[in-house]
Amino acid sequence: MTEMTKAYMLIFLSVAIFLVIVVLVVLWGTVYGSSKVRAGRQGEKRAAEIIKHVLNEDDVLLTNICVEYGEKETELDNVIINRSGVFIIEVKNYSGELVGEEDDYEWTKYKVSRGGNTYVKQVRNPIKQVRRQVYILARFLKYYGINVWVDGYVLLLNNNSPLHNDTILRSFKEIDRAIHGQSYNSLDRKTVSRIKKLLWQ
Repeated sequence: MTEMTKAYMLIFLSVAIFLVIVVLVVLWGTVYGSSKVRAGRQGEKRAAEIIKHVLNEDDVLLTNICVEYGEKETELDNVIINRSGVFIIEVKNYSGELVGEEDDYEWTKYKVSRGGNTYVKQVRNPIKQVRRQVYILARFLKYYGINVWVDGYVLLLNNNSPLHNDTILRSFKEIDRAIHGQSYNSLDRKTVSRIKKLLWQ
């Protein structure tokens, strides 16, 4: 075996080992991803199923939509588009007790473990988060010539909101009222279709 052949074999073996490591890392992340990521994915899936129960035939539901306007960008968990308008529903799967006010930048989460220990963590105030999302989406649509009022809501899957607020949805009935009740908009099918096309690229 020549030195050149040995060198090629060594390179091939190195590349093969590298690829095996990459595949194992990806599989590990998929199966054993962080509990926070898993909880978020499970929550988003659960929320989409809940929202589907109240949709009308003509409603459009888009999930995990990325929107960018200027220097700002955001990911929207759920966007519903219908004749009444455009609605964002941000989903949170926070466990434990939440403490905070409407205008706080962060809320405090208290969670008691099985062993009786209390863990305290700061989480983003989802009301402020969805307000930012509403601003970005409304500006994005206006840039494309669609001047539409965008409504934003938060769905806390564990029903553990620290306050009563019109932005917080607690039941099927409240979701239905939010996306099918009185609205500032009256969109025709062409506009609904255009918004869907812009977001679902």
